[in-house]
Amino acid sequence: MDDMKQTYREGEETAKETWRKADGESPADAIGNAGDEIRKELGNAGDEIRRETQEGLDDDKAEWRRSDGDESLADKAGNVGDDLRRELGQR
Repeated sequence: MDDMKQTYREGEETAKETWRKADGESPADAIGNAGDEIRKELGNAGDEIRRETQEGLDDDKAEWRRSDGDESLADKAGNVGDDLRRELGQR
């Protein structure tokens, strides 16, 4: 999901930049392009931080489920759900 958002951000920024250059680039266009680039990079950084944080939380939950000995059926189901969510990129 985050990859789709990143691709969208990059496409949106490129489209705006191209539109601004259509009639020649003014100082206002350059500022707009810089702002779009910053917004895109911050959004992508936020997605990466969220992804890494979620992976750490999922690992902590899996460890907690194992802490009382053999995993119960509920523990195993919870770990499978976390793994599927991670694989699908839906956090």
